[in-house]
Amino acid sequence: MGGLRERKKAETRAALSWAAIRLTVARGFDNVLVDDIAQAVGVSPRTFNNYFSSKAEAIASRHLDRSLRTAQALRLRPADEPLWTALIEAVLAQFAPGPEVEQSPPGAHAEWVDGLRVMLAEPALQGEMLRAGAVAEAELAAAVAERTGTDLRRDLYPHLVAASVSAAVNAAMRHFVRADPPIPIERLLPDALAQLAAGLPAPTPR
Repeated sequence: MGGLRERKKAETRAALSWAAIRLTVARGFDNVLVDDIAQAVGVSPRTFNNYFSSKAEAIASRHLDRSLRTAQALRLRPADEPLWTALIEAVLAQFAPGPEVEQSPPGAHAEWVDGLRVMLAEPALQGEMLRAGAVAEAELAAAVAERTGTDLRRDLYPHLVAASVSAAVNAAMRHFVRADPPIPIERLLPDALAQLAAGLPAPTPR
């Protein structure tokens, strides 16, 4: 019974977040109210406030949840797999189309892409994105520490790895938004992470 309740809560949280993204993409951030988001999901504004403190948090939660799953995926990778191979696979698994099949509406990946553009461009969302990024980075550092036998309080290494991965993902997402002609995020991410794993060698002159 407890498992079903938790699943329902997760589904409601995801539905509210997707609704916030859809409405913001369609109307603009300033033209969306909490009441609108709640109504789109068929719940009360009070229920919305049980999950999120603001519409900005609701929108950013897609990014946060996806990032937190990276740490979970890293913990599940084979123990004998090289760290950077495991990290790359853990990150890419979260950006494959439809990773949240049970919780996502049709076209969820395309909606997330639209939401990403909003998240990166809307000043009112940037503080929430920074907070979400810090939470996710701390969780990834913990997973890296477990995998490498390092200590979060004594060792810089797990924090440096997590910060580097976070920076590479953010750089890939921003390049995805501005690239002309467009480059699929599924191509940008492995490229960014592979360059990082190789020590960021200088690019070959064109």
